[in-house]
Amino acid sequence: MLDPTGAMMGPEAIVERRKKYGLPCTAHFYSNPPHIVRGSMQYLYDQEGRRYVDFFTGVSVVACGHCNEAITERTVEQLRRLQHTSTIYLTQPMVELAERLADVLPGAVRRTFFCNSGSEANEGALLAARLHTGRRNFLALEYGLHGRTFLTMNVTGIPMWRADDWFDSDTATFIPRPWCDGLEPNAAARRSLEALAAVLADKGETFAAMIVEPIQGNGGIITPPDWYYRELKKMLEEHGILLIADEIQTGMGRTGRMFAMEHYEVTPDIISMAKALGNGVPIGAFSMTDEIAASYNRPSASTFGGNPVSSATALAVLDYIERHGLVDQAMVLGERLMNGLCIVQKKYPDIVAEVRGKGLMVGAELKGCGERTDAEMTDTVLERMKDRGYIIGKNGVKRNVLAFQPAMIISADDIDGMLGALDGVLADVSAESYQSL
Repeated sequence: MLDPTGAMMGPEAIVERRKKYGLPCTAHFYSNPPHIVRGSMQYLYDQEGRRYVDFFTGVSVVACGHCNEAITERTVEQLRRLQHTSTIYLTQPMVELAERLADVLPGAVRRTFFCNSGSEANEGALLAARLHTGRRNFLALEYGLHGRTFLTMNVTGIPMWRADDWFDSDTATFIPRPWCDGLEPNAAARRSLEALAAVLADKGETFAAMIVEPIQGNGGIITPPDWYYRELKKMLEEHGILLIADEIQTGMGRTGRMFAMEHYEVTPDIISMAKALGNGVPIGAFSMTDEIAASYNRPSASTFGGNPVSSATALAVLDYIERHGLVDQAMVLGERLMNGLCIVQKKYPDIVAEVRGKGLMVGAELKGCGERTDAEMTDTVLERMKDRGYIIGKNGVKRNVLAFQPAMIISADDIDGMLGALDGVLADVSAESYQSL
């Protein structure tokens, strides 16, 4: 935050130093980015003291709010008492967290391995599936995102996030996702399952597991019909293939259920989680049944996984979610957000193509108008919403989906204020677009 003289750097200096000392693979939002220096619950503040309502929470991470005192106090308390020993010594917070997760995990999923990130969690989940089934290959949905490690990039279906060209083409087979532009949702879901059936008929015995995001995040907030995963799970079971639910963005109550797969009345064999579990403190985990856990019996460890500070923080997160009824609140406020965005869509149909999602994980897909492409329209809206005091995300294969994933402690007034600001921004860009025709 400060340069060697103690002065605030400011956005221009930070951008310049990122270019000088960072790697070109990283980027930032906005042509005129703010320098964020402080956070408090649903709000962020820049170097000039300006407040922004955060509707993206660091990519679905700070679900209980920035610097939430009820959580931060327990983090600091543990940090002062014991910070690290590794799993080769006995500490209490990690086993307390594993036990607590067993209470909220669905079905017979109850045993957990802790690590440091979502990528690690998915890597471990995939390895667990291989060890249990004795099979090598995986199924995944097109345009899913599962991580930055080598194996998780293999099962990632978004080209821009597959940074390594040296993939083993046999490792992953991709199935069309249950959404397709121009197809009705149920038809797109049937198309997906028909493709899966064809692959299973040809080489079903080669797959250890299928990994899916219940709702694709970076793929554009893709929300399958409610029956889709039930049918998919039946098909996998017929071939002895495990189902891995990547709940890294969707977990911890964001969608109005503790885990998004609960919307679909499906219990996965393995569940991965991260992001909101630590509310900003790095943590990852993957959980499985007793039977699958018994197969994960070769030596393994994670030096920082399940460390006392991350574990104590995650326990505080779970306590806060339960105490404040945030899962139910995400559903109620999510309906308010969804309904408001649908009204905006009807008002600006030439710009807002579709609204989709569950709970407080909602996407609004934009299309170009006038001289702006789909992606340019999205960047324009993001920039102007930032200027009006609202931080919104973007995702989608074409980078043209506004992503609304606010903290679950967001208020109804915050949602209404954002919707009003969005209405104003879209009115402006709509008028500009027609003037350019």
